[in-house]
Amino acid sequence: MLNTRIRKVAVLGSGLMGTGIACHLAGCGHEVLMLDILPMNAAPEDLAKPAFRNSIAAASLQNALKAKPAALYDAKFASRISIGNFDDDLKKIADCDWIIEVVVERLDIKKQLFEKVEQFRKKGTFITSNTSGIPIHLMAEGRSDDFRKHFCGTHFFNPVRYMRLLEVIPTADTDPAVTEFFMHYGDVVLGKQTVLCKDTPAFIANRVGVYAMSKIYQLTYELGLGIDTVDALTGPNIGRPKTGTFRLGDLVGLDTANHVVSGLRENCPNDEQRSTFEPLPFMQFLAENKFLGNKTGQGFYKKTAERDAKGRPVVLALDLHTLEYKVSQKEKLPIIDTFKQIEELPRRIKAIFNGNDKGAELLQRSFLGLFAYVSNRVPEISDTAYAIDDAMRAGFAWDKGPFEVWDMLGAAEGARLAEAQGEQIAPWVKDMLAAGHESFYKSEGGKRLCYNPASKQYEALPGGESFIILDAYRGNKPVFTNPECTLHDIGDGVLCLEFHSKMNSIGEGILRGLNESIRIAEEEGWKGIVIGNNAQNFTVGANLMMVAMLAYQQEWDELNMAVSLFQNTSMRLRYSAIPVVAATQGYVFGGGCEFAMHCDSVVAAAESYIGLVEVGVGIIPGGAGTKEFAVRLSDEITKEGNVQIPTLIERFKTIATAQVATSAHEAFNFGYLQHTKDRISANTGRNISEAKKEVLRLAENYVKPIPRKDVYVLGRTGLGALYVAAHSLKLGNYASEHDIKIAQKVAWVLCGGDLTSPQNVSEQYLVDLEREAFLSLCGEQKTLERIQFMLENGKPLRN
Repeated sequence: MLNTRIRKVAVLGSGLMGTGIACHLAGCGHEVLMLDILPMNAAPEDLAKPAFRNSIAAASLQNALKAKPAALYDAKFASRISIGNFDDDLKKIADCDWIIEVVVERLDIKKQLFEKVEQFRKKGTFITSNTSGIPIHLMAEGRSDDFRKHFCGTHFFNPVRYMRLLEVIPTADTDPAVTEFFMHYGDVVLGKQTVLCKDTPAFIANRVGVYAMSKIYQLTYELGLGIDTVDALTGPNIGRPKTGTFRLGDLVGLDTANHVVSGLRENCPNDEQRSTFEPLPFMQFLAENKFLGNKTGQGFYKKTAERDAKGRPVVLALDLHTLEYKVSQKEKLPIIDTFKQIEELPRRIKAIFNGNDKGAELLQRSFLGLFAYVSNRVPEISDTAYAIDDAMRAGFAWDKGPFEVWDMLGAAEGARLAEAQGEQIAPWVKDMLAAGHESFYKSEGGKRLCYNPASKQYEALPGGESFIILDAYRGNKPVFTNPECTLHDIGDGVLCLEFHSKMNSIGEGILRGLNESIRIAEEEGWKGIVIGNNAQNFTVGANLMMVAMLAYQQEWDELNMAVSLFQNTSMRLRYSAIPVVAATQGYVFGGGCEFAMHCDSVVAAAESYIGLVEVGVGIIPGGAGTKEFAVRLSDEITKEGNVQIPTLIERFKTIATAQVATSAHEAFNFGYLQHTKDRISANTGRNISEAKKEVLRLAENYVKPIPRKDVYVLGRTGLGALYVAAHSLKLGNYASEHDIKIAQKVAWVLCGGDLTSPQNVSEQYLVDLEREAFLSLCGEQKTLERIQFMLENGKPLRN
């Protein structure tokens, strides 16, 4: 009987990946034992000290705890990790349910370690390797039947917490139940996009990603483009990370990139694109000079001590032909100007193939090569197209996988252009097109389907019920829509309101849409509403431009009405006749945080970054968020207790210093989430379906809440303490005069104003105080300067 209860995990190896995996497992609730080797060439007297014997693992863990961005969801989770060394502590793996090897990428060393592991490992324990390229079956040679049965590859990507891909690679000896377990466990518990891989060189993501990178290197060299220009072309403009291609190489490390490329060249003799992996002169130059990227201070780019006119470091870019570093200057290309006029990725992809400059040519040839390459990797590295797309989105942070991008151009058109370029398209794609199928993906009845070359049929993507993808509902008539949001019927009597304004910022359209959605749900008998979307960010908060225009024009009546609408919308979420649940991910800033706090429940993806950030633009949370902190504070403190003031100061500082929780776990510490009603979804992709389940649960016995009149505030007693706290921030140079003015407005609302004694007040009283404070700050010149600076520069101004 397979043991599927993972309580304790042993991580063998404490390098960058080992500590990253240990921290992520601890963040997901596991007890972790992390072991490494003894210090080498140490004196006998040092080796007699237990602390010294564990110093390699200890130092690695300390480095991980200091890392930015944070390796742990919450710093306190570090207590779940214990350390040791292979010589003294390997016997402790007998208490572990899963053992994962993360040592140096050498087959002989891994096999030696596994031989020792087998002496202590109890039967039935899962045993896996995090190798990025060594054949999985070779590592299990010579091991017992039970070892091989429970052994597979589990390949995480760096940084482990943030990169969503987990490749699961079974061998011929792996028990299928073990494979199935890791596919499910990695998804539900570890929050990863699990992808089933074959035991082929570099598995899926690195095989395709390194080809794509090498192809762009080759084309850049051939076309004579600058690397900074190509990075501008191959980043967000085509739905890929802002590092582009060459900066990504510097970030990963060119030694690492070269190792993977040479491995593919040696181990894939029959790869039709093997020539793409041949080393180019500039790569040899960088390797010979040990210019390995960020880790050595220079690679494709070189940061200097000089500063430009704006005070930024001058960065030099390598000329791939002269091998000299020159001041970075992006070339002006028509295709880049075209991108500036187009927001949607599908339209950009089509625009690429209408372009005729060198930039468009590079993108055309790289995409067509990629389409052909991935078509020929099925069934070599994967039996399905969707697994390749999943791997590239989750492992390389592409917005869309290669088959999804191919669909944007048109499957037939992409195949035609690729063959015209001399590429070889796989026979299964030709068969698909000949059968009259026009795309790799399609949607039916709210489900997303993908063409399966083996069955020659479209099949629903696995786990469809657990992953609500709103694109699958585009073919259905929406229940309600306006330019900023759409209300979908997601089944079982549940609605989902999707934001789709720019960056999901909250403007009048979303405010009206929320109110209309609640009206529809109440009057038409729906069970409840999920507020959620599949975008990178839930919402960046209120549309500042709207506030700025009204404030600059001193349209105080209209601004008062706008703020009232925002506040009333939050209160409508709280006091509707149906349950409303927010499903969050990414940025949950400002008004988005206020909405979430007023919902009946929040299902927050672990990677939700939640905060009331308004003070950064010179205002206080004005969508009933400051009021809500006062309500939650009232429930936290006791009228007789002596912890009132410390708790008040703690919550005050959260708003006054615009603290942002860097995970959903941390959001509980700040008071943005509450254990009594909110919960975390480890996997971002599951948050809407989990929120739907919560709506259905709440709907069974839902009773419309009653507005509160028992909010306990401290009045002057609290104001005095908070004004002193604000002044201490000023004395410590943590705050400017204007910061203090804003902080005092926050204090005013939290304490219920200048009340002579602590007493109960109504929520509406606090809402009115909040609005008055918000409007008064909008009349301040320094606030207007902050708003303008944020709109122009995308970062806060300290004035």
